[in-house]
Amino acid sequence: MIEASLKDLAAALRAGTLSSVELTTLFLDRIDALNPSLNAFITVDRDGALAAARAADARIAAGTAGALTGIPLAHKDVFCTEGLRTTCASKMLADFVSPYDAHVVSQLKAAGAVMLGKTNMDEYAMGSSNENSHFGPAKNPWDATRVPGGSSGGSAVAVAARLVPMATGTDTGGSVRQPAALTGVTGIKPTYGVVSRYGMIAYASSLDQGGAFGRSAEDCALLLSAMAGFDPRDSTSVEREAEDYSRALGQPLAGLRIGLPKEFFAEGMDDDVRAAIDAALEQYRQLGATTVEVSLPNAKLAIPAYYVIAPAEASSNLSRFDGVRYGHRAAEYGDLADMYGKSRAQGFGAEVKRRILVGTYVLSHGYYDAYYLQAQKLRRLIAEDFAAAFTQCDVIAGPTSPTVAWPIGEKSDDPVQMYLQDIYTIAVNLAGLPGLSLPCGTGAGDLPVGLQLIGNYFDEARLLNVAHGFQQATDWHRRTPALG
Repeated sequence: MIEASLKDLAAALRAGTLSSVELTTLFLDRIDALNPSLNAFITVDRDGALAAARAADARIAAGTAGALTGIPLAHKDVFCTEGLRTTCASKMLADFVSPYDAHVVSQLKAAGAVMLGKTNMDEYAMGSSNENSHFGPAKNPWDATRVPGGSSGGSAVAVAARLVPMATGTDTGGSVRQPAALTGVTGIKPTYGVVSRYGMIAYASSLDQGGAFGRSAEDCALLLSAMAGFDPRDSTSVEREAEDYSRALGQPLAGLRIGLPKEFFAEGMDDDVRAAIDAALEQYRQLGATTVEVSLPNAKLAIPAYYVIAPAEASSNLSRFDGVRYGHRAAEYGDLADMYGKSRAQGFGAEVKRRILVGTYVLSHGYYDAYYLQAQKLRRLIAEDFAAAFTQCDVIAGPTSPTVAWPIGEKSDDPVQMYLQDIYTIAVNLAGLPGLSLPCGTGAGDLPVGLQLIGNYFDEARLLNVAHGFQQATDWHRRTPALG
């Protein structure tokens, strides 16, 4: 059953050939066996999961089950979960237990999904490799000496290694799409505002967005349909009618116009990645789509703009972690200022400190106009570039990551090289657009390569159908790492 789709699992549960308790136990046992070597989970809640599974079986027996009732899932450890610790992979919150559920968590509880636990991540979602976790890096199941990508690396590993059928993540600059690409799964970041940020511990509030991981676009569509929805507690939540994101699946791709930004296909992409992307685009042409060249002239400015805006927002958001109300507090200190300084110095990791310092600098008197304001102007230009491109095409395609997964430790001492791994994904967040990564081939070392698809605002259903059409014609998404 670990290879079954969400639709097939739901059918088996409804037919009574499988119970949620049996399914949940299967995945919990697999986590027990494989998580010690993969480090995908920070917290596993066996007792809570089995209790939820028994409740799901009762719902199924009563005929009140939904599409996800009884199916196990994992949450990225950035989503608050009532009664279960939420760490953000940080020493600062290593023992924090939230008194409430995030909106995403409550939505999926209401849908009857069974939470198995909380997944590993870069601390406070700051990173592109999952190496910044206080609990140690998650390992790529295709090669445990390599990174799985970040910051939602644990969720990607959990789905890729079949430790769970589906998982949530968050995407601030590519943190769903990039790990999906490096681990060979499908991941989608919807339009900004589609998924509530209530109870999602903030990194950069104008960029953060919840997303979904699954084996396929069809699985992601089912998960996103349950996650999304208006939430009045989040001032950035978009008030729209609920959508069934699987409604367009199966529509033919004939006549689809795929835009290829010339800036994405210049230097910077490894040859093995380029070959896989080119083959995927040829497959789309065989399915009836046409490709057209478009331009995103300001895309090259996305990384510098992002690394001004995101740290600026982080420096504000993370000021609440001061050792007073909750979180790590230094054991010894003099006065209140000393307690703040020591608690934050001990509680935050190196990358988090780096971004807080950068953010505080660019917001300081005399530098706000020179850096932060200019970055916001660039953000508007990037959004306008996408708007112009979408007058010529229906979706935009390109690589998700310029390379396949790299060895753990290779880039950890060079922050700039690490930041460049998000070169193709960051512009999507700056513009607030939906983006998706799907496995489309392999590169060096037989490691997965991801194709990124970018849609216009609120066009997630079409984006998922475009991915689904490719997956109906290929089997890259069905390939599983050899883990036993």
